[in-house]
Amino acid sequence: MGGSGYGARVMEGGLALGMRIQSLFRLLILTWKRSGASPWVAFILLRSPVPARFSHVCRGYGGFGALGHSVYHRELLPRLVESTWMGKISQIATSGAHTAVITDSGELYTWGRDQGDGRLGLGSGGGPGEGGSFATPSRVNALPVPVAAVSCGGFFTMALTADGQLWSWGANSNYELGRGDSADDWRPKPIPSLQDTRIVQIASGGYHTLALTDKGEVFSWGHGGHGQLGHSSIQIQKVPTVIEALAQEHITYIACGGSSSAAVTDKGVLYMWGNAKDSQLGVPGLPDVQPLPVQVKFLMDEERLGSHQVLSVSVGASHAICLVLRQSIP
Repeated sequence: MGGSGYGARVMEGGLALGMRIQSLFRLLILTWKRSGASPWVAFILLRSPVPARFSHVCRGYGGFGALGHSVYHRELLPRLVESTWMGKISQIATSGAHTAVITDSGELYTWGRDQGDGRLGLGSGGGPGEGGSFATPSRVNALPVPVAAVSCGGFFTMALTADGQLWSWGANSNYELGRGDSADDWRPKPIPSLQDTRIVQIASGGYHTLALTDKGEVFSWGHGGHGQLGHSSIQIQKVPTVIEALAQEHITYIACGGSSSAAVTDKGVLYMWGNAKDSQLGVPGLPDVQPLPVQVKFLMDEERLGSHQVLSVSVGASHAICLVLRQSIP
């Protein structure tokens, strides 16, 4: 089933935020509590026959089975996500209306909205619920290799194996899958041009993805209309392309928002690029579209605080938050 294009899709998947670093996750929860954010934001508590390594809870908007509770309505209180998976949960990822989890044995489970584009990797027809959704976690049996990390884009999914190979599936009208064509495909397949490259981290936005290599390089592909790919052109990139503007840096961490991107260097320097309409890039005076990475500099609010080093960053649709190590001056 062909995609309907960037302009025709709602930004349901703009908040494709990773949850891989627990310290950053705790900081985000604290910020959310203090800011009074919209109640559809979901946290997940996963139950398996063996106690899970991490504890998260799920509540909020349940349309399209997004909560994994076999329901399609709002849940006002945290509730366990029940499933048949064995072992511990090692990672979770979520987007606008679909979620993925990985067990410590490398099994991948997904649930939520499918809409016929195949973002869940569970089949061509979608699920029994509204929007072709699955309201409970289902194993992605079509993925024949163990998974080490997963990233949910707006309408697609990326999975990284332990040996650094990247697989993709789902909507593809903006070349989100990185395969060089624009055909939607529910079947997980490796990205051909990256098969000789070892990927160590992935991050997905609404319609684009970044991939970090073991050499500290960053590849990007998909929709580039807001400058989120980090190239001088804002055109679509059909296949993964190295961000040349970061070639002199050794990148250690990447993140995507709905239509913006970020990277952290081995020296703790933060770069951001893409949609700057709401000042989400943290640099005053930028145009609404910032196609090349710019360094983010932080205010020294107290004289006794010394230099800072960015450890990680998370990007939303219109804001960003980062975890910074700052040393006090004796």
